Amino acid sequence: MFDSSAYLPNAVMAAITEMRVNDPQCAWRAAQERVRRERLTVDGKLAILAADHPARRVTKVGSNPISMADRRDYLARVVRVLAADGIDGLMATMDLIEDLLILDSLIAARGGKKLTDGKVLISSLNRGGLAGTSWELDDPLTGATVESSAAWRLDGVKLLLRIGDSDAGSLKTMLMSAQAVNECNALGLPMFLEPLPVVKSESGWTVQKDAVALAKIAGVASALGDSSRMMWLKLPYAPRYELVAKSTTLPILLLGGESAGDPAPFLRELGAAMQAGPNVRGALVGRNVLYPGEEDPLAMGAAVGGIIHEGWAAEQAVEKMTAVRGTGVDNVAKYF
Repeated sequence: MFDSSAYLPNAVMAAITEMRVNDPQCAWRAAQERVRRERLTVDGKLAILAADHPARRVTKVGSNPISMADRRDYLARVVRVLAADGIDGLMATMDLIEDLLILDSLIAARGGKKLTDGKVLISSLNRGGLAGTSWELDDPLTGATVESSAAWRLDGVKLLLRIGDSDAGSLKTMLMSAQAVNECNALGLPMFLEPLPVVKSESGWTVQKDAVALAKIAGVASALGDSSRMMWLKLPYAPRYELVAKSTTLPILLLGGESAGDPAPFLRELGAAMQAGPNVRGALVGRNVLYPGEEDPLAMGAAVGGIIHEGWAAEQAVEKMTAVRGTGVDNVAKYF
């Protein structure tokens, strides 16, 4: 069982807030000094942690409606996963990226190794389509901009495009998305576009995890903007995933969806997706890695990285978790 309070004690959070109060430029300086990769991917594949859910008012994990609203626990899990071999980086809103950059500065000042050096950092652009609102599919750019992401020396941007045939808000979001694609192309910044076909249900907008629907929306997304040269697609798994892979030549990353509380189902889906076509190049996944039930997030991150970068089968990945589970639990706390 992962003890986030021991891994990232309250003293760490107090230090981050103190830095925000007394040195608000700390995160900016850390971003300018950060050691970046020469290339986005070292082997043509990516295992990226997603941590932008709270900004869209999505905080539920299992039966706990506000689990992801606990920033200390959330940040602890993010840092824990980033420490895993095979995890290439993080996609998050700027507030969380800044938390990490400040933490980097604090650790480095105490003689430790920076967390974000050599990692891929991707900003989440649009979080205005708050879950459960009447305007949910009218999802404007309310986070970082493409221009500001480049100024912060980030490695890419991520955009969510939900298309519901019965809601005109989708068209507004599509137009905004096309403009963001154009801006990425102009600045040479990779765009990670998450196009999702959705339908209205009693519980709200639900993603159609159907290979035919996903293949159709991949065609729409691939054609957005003045060029697709900087674009990666983020798509959920579905049976017959080879149909999705065949719908585009763009690289595809698998998304995870809600936490299953059990590592095995997602690892099996990831393994199957990686075999579906040569353009399936990894995963951009959050809750299934951050909240893997009783499992250590570090072990889950290592398993995901192993499937993507080492070609492990799901069963092999589960076995490999034993080697890292519970290790390095004082990697951050020892500096505070």
